Amino acid sequence: MKTSFTTPSQFLPWTGLDSDESCEGLSEASFKDARGFDGSIQKNNGSVPQENGIRKHRTSLPAPMFSRNTVSIWSILKKCIGLELSKITMPIVFNEPLSFLQRISEYMEHTYLINKACSLSDSIERMQSVAAFAVSAVASQWDRTGKPFNPLLGETFELIREDQGFRLVSEQVSHHPPVSAFHAESLSGDFVFHGSIYPKLKFWGKSVEAEPRGTITLELLKHNEVYTWSNPYCCVHNIILGKLWIEQYGTVEIVNHSTGEKCVLNFKPCGMFGKELHKVEGYIQDKNKKKLCVIYGKWTECMWSIDPQEYEIYKKSDKKGDKSKKNEELQKAENDEADDMPEIQETVSVVPGSTLLWRIESRPAHSAKMYNFTNFAMALNELGSGMGAILAPTDCRFRPDIRAMENGNIDEASKEKERLEEKQRAARKERAKDEEEWTTRWFQMGTNPYTGSQEWIYSGGYFNRNYQNLPDIY
Repeated sequence: MKTSFTTPSQFLPWTGLDSDESCEGLSEASFKDARGFDGSIQKNNGSVPQENGIRKHRTSLPAPMFSRNTVSIWSILKKCIGLELSKITMPIVFNEPLSFLQRISEYMEHTYLINKACSLSDSIERMQSVAAFAVSAVASQWDRTGKPFNPLLGETFELIREDQGFRLVSEQVSHHPPVSAFHAESLSGDFVFHGSIYPKLKFWGKSVEAEPRGTITLELLKHNEVYTWSNPYCCVHNIILGKLWIEQYGTVEIVNHSTGEKCVLNFKPCGMFGKELHKVEGYIQDKNKKKLCVIYGKWTECMWSIDPQEYEIYKKSDKKGDKSKKNEELQKAENDEADDMPEIQETVSVVPGSTLLWRIESRPAHSAKMYNFTNFAMALNELGSGMGAILAPTDCRFRPDIRAMENGNIDEASKEKERLEEKQRAARKERAKDEEEWTTRWFQMGTNPYTGSQEWIYSGGYFNRNYQNLPDIY
């Protein structure tokens, strides 16, 4: 039987635009060169030419994914039940050709929802767009059965998407425990989005659970508004045998620190009959805790909003129709394995009068052969012409193990992965011998002024392109 595994550190799933750090700091030629705007096609990278002045991004990987059918994961995990998994080394065949830093950047796939929030005059409508963005950010996890590569200490990733109007930089600021910090900002100065991710993973025999840790902060600069939230729990079922499936569950509270308004979202667990799988339901309340609207849908499909009274009327009538099915479903559930993939996966029942907030985009037809990547993910490891001279040497696009795996050379990828990990261990021993502390380059530990918690805050300067004295990690 086919075996699949995903370590859900990938699932969890991220202060201002520096005046001396804007894109105008580069000459026009250098700016275009940094993004590969010359239109050349790379032999092993799949880069595609520009169109109407905006660079087109590749829509496929150089090689399809490898089969995992012949690899037994139980021999690796059977001694790890109940333990924290961050130090467990998995065979490279269970990876996908992305670093976790690149996986974090997939939060930005639906940046248009932030841009929409920036354009709205009503704070409740802005909260609706922010809530839709928070839910959409986990949508790329659906059916992603590959584990991203653990970032090396000091590894970085930058992403500039002029078509979506943002740029992002991230850095691996700690190795044990693993902590990834990121900072994204609007190219037009409308928003900044930042945080640090450090999930705690546990293996429970049939499943792996990720406990969310880290606060995500979104600042809408035009409106002087700040939103914060954390991610839901994630559980990956049937990692030993059977069909792998994912559920997100837990309460996510999105707080507008400027108005006192709050959105409470309940990511529902699967439940006995499987009818709650992927469902999200919640509400927006004002500072006096009055419910102003209901938000509902599925994180794998779409999100809608509606007036609370209309929603309650619909739910009451809907429950009456469900009673006739209850006994039949209970009989079936008693014969099922607890971790079986639920067969009931209805699409969202739209309540009349609802307003659509977000709908997931279709994945490319060849996605199943490409690690179930979205179109956005396909382009993350792209290395266009001219980018090599502009990117920081610590950028994960230069990681030879990820590049080898992307190009279909699994043996070379495995050897390079082992070499890089040994190089990292040797560097750590040298620092210990010299009593030298690791120093981060682009992020510093500080206090989030809105939550009071200690977080890794972007210290600025990355896009000035001064990359002297960076560590040699590859």
